[in-house]
Amino acid sequence: MSYSIAQAAQRSGLSIDTLRYYERIGLVDPPARDTGGRRAYSEEDLGWLAFVTRLRTTGMPIRMMREFAQLRHREHTAGRRRQILVEHRNDVRARIAELQSCLEVLDYKIDHYSVVERDLEATA
Repeated sequence: MSYSIAQAAQRSGLSIDTLRYYERIGLVDPPARDTGGRRAYSEEDLGWLAFVTRLRTTGMPIRMMREFAQLRHREHTAGRRRQILVEHRNDVRARIAELQSCLEVLDYKIDHYSVVERDLEATA
């Protein structure tokens, strides 16, 4: 089955402009074209878009995503691709730890203000 650019955008959650941009910078391969010359995205294309979207959501820089995308078409690059993902996973884990620390501060402040409100209500 193939999908138009509008369908691919809807299914991937990316805008049409983003799909074209990703194609232009080499992050995604140019999709096949239908008989009218329009882009025709495959299930494989959509799977790659889903993966790329996850990488972007987790904060991988476009530069690293492009390197990974280029390496997937070359032989004997599994080691480097794995290294990129391991390094990014470490970054994601560090970011999660940082966010967890921030969440703890927010929870503390929320609890603090709950006590302040109760004390004010009690004295009113």
